[in-house]
Parts: sequence; C-alpha cells; structure tokens
Amino acid sequence: MGTTPGFDIYQRWRRPFEVGAWVAFFVLNGIFNSINSRLDHAGAAAWEPWLWEWSSLLVLLALLPGVIALERRWPIRFDNWRRNLPLHLLFSVPFSLIHVSAMHLLRKLGYLAAGRPYDAFGASWWINFGYEYLKDVRTYFVIVGTLVLYRLWRLRQQGEAKLLAAPDEGAPVEPVDRPERFLVRKLGKEFLLNASEIEWLQASGNYVNLHVRGRDYPLRATMAGIEERLDPARFVRVHRSHFVNLDYLAEIEPLESGDARLQMRDGAKIPCSRRYRAALRERFGQPD
Repeated sequence: MGTTPGFDIYQRWRRPFEVGAWVAFFVLNGIFNSINSRLDHAGAAAWEPWLWEWSSLLVLLALLPGVIALERRWPIRFDNWRRNLPLHLLFSVPFSLIHVSAMHLLRKLGYLAAGRPYDAFGASWWINFGYEYLKDVRTYFVIVGTLVLYRLWRLRQQGEAKLLAAPDEGAPVEPVDRPERFLVRKLGKEFLLNASEIEWLQASGNYVNLHVRGRDYPLRATMAGIEERLDPARFVRVHRSHFVNLDYLAEIEPLESGDARLQMRDGAKIPCSRRYRAALRERFGQPD
C-alpha cells in the first residue's frame, strides 16, 4: 500500500506547501489585478491601483484560515452538499461584510497617509456593496471549491479507509461491530488493512486518521463512534483526540502538568491527558 516517493515528500512538507500555495495564488492574483487596474485607470496616481488591490488581498489572506475552518467543519461532499452548500452561502455574507469593511479601512488609511480624501461608497453605498458582494461570493466559493478538490486529490493519493459492510445475504465473515480489518481505497485499487497494524488513531475534523507504518489513512468517523468498534484489549484512549495500540507503545513519560507524553516504537510522540493517564499506566503495567 505504498505511496509514490513524490507524495511521501509532499506529506512531510504538506503544511508549508499549503501555506505557500495560497500565498502565491493571492500574490500573483494581486499583481495581475494591480497591473490591469493601472491600465484601466490611467488618470489615477501610480500608487492608487496597487493600494486598491493589495488592501483587498491582505484582508482575503487574513480571512482565509476562517474559510478553511468553516469548510473543515461543514465540508462539501457528494453525500451532504444539499445540506452544507446553503450554509456556506450564508457564511459568504459576513465574509463579504468583513472583507469590504476592512479593505476600505486600509484604503482610507493609505489615502490619509498620502494626504488625499477617500470616499468609500458615496451616496450609492448599497449599490456598490452589492457589486462587492457579487465578487466576494465568487471568491468565497473559489476558495471552498479549491479546498474540496484538494481534499479529493489527497484522499485519492493517500487512501481512504472504510469499515467493511455486512453482506446483503448470509452472515459476515468477521464481526461488523468490531472489525478485524478495514478497507482502504487508493488510486483506484482496494486493500485490506488489519486492525492490529494500526499504531494509533487521531481525530482530524470529520475523519479519524489511522496511522500505519508512517502513513495516515483517514476514516470518515467520530472518535466516539470508532471507540465502540475498537478492541479494548488492544486500543486505549489516551487523549480526547488520540487512541494508541498498546502493542506499539514503548514508553510513558510523565509531565509536571500531570499529563504524559507517550513514546511509540517508531519514535513518534503522542499526548496523553491526565484524565486517561492513570488507566493507561495500569494497563501498561506501571504503578501510578
């Protein structure tokens, strides 16, 4: 079930790649829009088109983490888009209000520094805001659409785990309520993953990542839902967002705060909250 070397490199540098890609997208868009605006407003001062575009760009970049968090909380998928799409349409209204307000504040400060007056909307403010909202709702859904496509690409490359379903006829070959294996779909192929191979599990939005030999396979589930299906003789909850497989636990390191840090056999470190520490030490054969 190995991934390509290029995807492995991407996984190690995923966060810098994501941040860099978004910054590059907005910066390039700001440069091109500034040049276009300069050509369209030949009578304006040379700095004005750049102020107009970059004030908007900086606010959009500041709003980007919020849009990402909203899409992660209410993701758009084939099974829920009818429910979540109207929510994102509603979210686009405060997105636009914040964008327009902060953008015009930055522009006003820029004009003030240049000793020039700046009238944001004038008498027809509602018409101008309607125009700005039409642009902002498009920007909002370009961001959301990009996040959806990016997630689909990642799942295809990384592999998405699923619980084995009961057959239409006859008894299942293994317990469905406590599966011994998971089905992984990746790059158009299917693999079976033994539950005993899972080293730890970590909550991630609407998914629970199954960590196996340095790779994560997202399973669409909640921590409460997956807890009922894990073998309690092997898996122990150590944190509100983590389960560990005792077979892969190497060391428990107590912390002054009362929490603990777990050292796994592969060198990974997993947080353990004080709520679960005593039970874990007892299971692991150490006195508290």
